[in-house]
Formats: sequence, C-alpha cells, structure tokens
Amino acid sequence: EVLEVDGASCCASCGITSNDDIELKKCDACKLVRYCNVKCQKEHRPNHERACEKRVAELRDEILFRQPESRHLGDCPLCCLPHPVDRTKAVVTVTGCCGKMICEGCDYANKKREVAESLQQRCPFCRHPAPKTVKEADKNSSRRVESNDPLSLNAAGVDRYAEGDYSSAFKYWTKAAELGDAEAHYHLFILHHYGKGVQKDRKKELYHLEKAAIAGHPIGRYNLGCAEFNDGSIERAMKHYMIAANLGHNCAIQMLKEGFQSGYVSKEDFASALRGHQAAVDATKSPQRELAGKILSTSC
Repeated sequence: EVLEVDGASCCASCGITSNDDIELKKCDACKLVRYCNVKCQKEHRPNHERACEKRVAELRDEILFRQPESRHLGDCPLCCLPHPVDRTKAVVTVTGCCGKMICEGCDYANKKREVAESLQQRCPFCRHPAPKTVKEADKNSSRRVESNDPLSLNAAGVDRYAEGDYSSAFKYWTKAAELGDAEAHYHLFILHHYGKGVQKDRKKELYHLEKAAIAGHPIGRYNLGCAEFNDGSIERAMKHYMIAANLGHNCAIQMLKEGFQSGYVSKEDFASALRGHQAAVDATKSPQRELAGKILSTSC
C-alpha cells in the first residue's frame, strides 16, 4: 500500500512525494504507509484501517511467537548456569544487599566454605556481611525497594499478597512490571484473573500474560497456550506449548504429546520439542547443584 514514484515514497492519501521541504511520516501502528500531514492520515484512515489492523496483528504475533533466548530468571551470576524452571524443587536465594539471584549450588558451596574456614557469613556475590537480625534483613530489603529494584519490588508484592493485602501487592507488582520484571507481569495476570485487589479484566489478564511469555516466563507461556486452547485456537496453543517446552516446562510436553496423538502436532515438531525440553533441563544441572539438593532435602 506504500506508493512509490521513481523510487521515492509518497503520501498514501494525496500522493505528494517526499522532498527537502516535505518529510513523510510512517503510520505509527503498521509502518506500511506514509503521510505528509495529520490531515491526510485522518482522511485516508477509512481506506487503510483494515490493512493496518491486519499488519498490526502480524507484527504482534511475530514478537509473541518468537522463541526467547533464555528464561526470565536468567543465569546464576556465580556459576553462570540457567536457574531451574521448577522453583519448588530448587531453592533460589535472593540477596537483600545486591539483589542477585543465587542458585542453591553456589549458595551451599559458599556456606560450606564459610563453616569449614570459620569465616564470617557474607553475600556470595558482593561479599557484604550477612544480616545478623531479621530487622537488619528487612532494612536491606526496604533499601532495595526504595531504589526501584524490580526483583525487590516483586518480592515485596509477594509478601503483601501472602498477607492478604492485594492492593499493596498490585502497586508493587505494577511498578516492577513497568521496569520490565516478567514475574511481576505474571503476578498481575493472577490478580486480574481472580479479581484480587482489582476488577476481573480479561483484556488486562491476557496483556500481562503475553508480556510475561515474551520475556521468557515458562509458566506464563504455558498458561497463554491454555487460554488459546480454551478459546478454540488450537494451532496457536500448540505454538505456545512448543515455546514453553523449549524453555523446559514439563506440562507443555504433556500437552504437545496429546496434541501429537490428536493430529495437531507433527512428528517432527514433537521430536524437536522433546529435544529442546531435555536440553533446557540439562542446562540447569551441575554436580554442585545436585549435591546441594540432596543435602537440603535430607535436612528438611
């Protein structure tokens, strides 16, 4: 729909070509056409609206169905291995001093060394002395929240949610989400889904779920697939499950298995998902983490 005259773009409404005196601006939504002024854009809107909406949806899907390079939790800053998907089976320590996420393997190794050498307990990353009291730990956390650290803001929201203060949780998670925290987006999805502290809102619910999924949140991606499946968009749902499986999500593999048995997923795609899932899970393993997991499970 972009008009070309002798290689130069022209206004989609009046046809005037771009020159030194006239600078054409692209449609903000679809980037397909150009206009010389706002008046031409408004006059051309009825003719362009359908094509614009179609292209906007295509651009949105290009971003939505792009495989994230990594999960939203990222890597442990010490061993540089990805954090595990299943947080119920692996403990991740969030330091109050520097706000880093330390895997259980590195945290255990650091504590073991401190005990063996009779050293003062310190943060495994920044080496700041560990807080001696709960009050001191809370003070460190409050300082991180005041500095607008997304991880700390999200953690504060989790604490408020556990206390039943959904309005405060919403405020903390909203601020963290604005700073790009995927976990906060997922928590906002939960609030809007169940109507806790906010009105139930399907549009906002899906918005935050998509934001979390795009940022590499495996559970968010899986739930987005379930939402598409329930809406009857089977093909889109399977795409979401494929991405979630490649991020290491177990339930996504089960859904793809059922999709394969029902003919929604090809044999090649299912095999690819199995390989991707196994690679994602294996990438989180290390002898140090396995040892820490065994020690912690025995001591519980």
